[in-house]
Amino acid sequence: MCLAIPHRIISFIGSNRAIALAGAVETEIRTDLVPDAAVDDVVIVHAGFAIEKLRQEDGAELEKIWKEVTELAGYPE
Repeated sequence: MCLAIPHRIISFIGSNRAIALAGAVETEIRTDLVPDAAVDDVVIVHAGFAIEKLRQEDGAELEKIWKEVTELAGYPE
């Protein structure tokens, strides 16, 4: 099974590399597959690669749903 998780880009650290947040977890991701990604964009990340950029309203909704999933699973924020 594959799992892709929504992340919000908070900064870029080089060519095709960014720091992004999934909830309270900060991680480095690759943006090679989403060349138009920008700070504050919500992207879907699989295996460390952003694979899709979401529209702002879709990104906000998905972040809300992901927060509910992690809370139900008992993960701290």
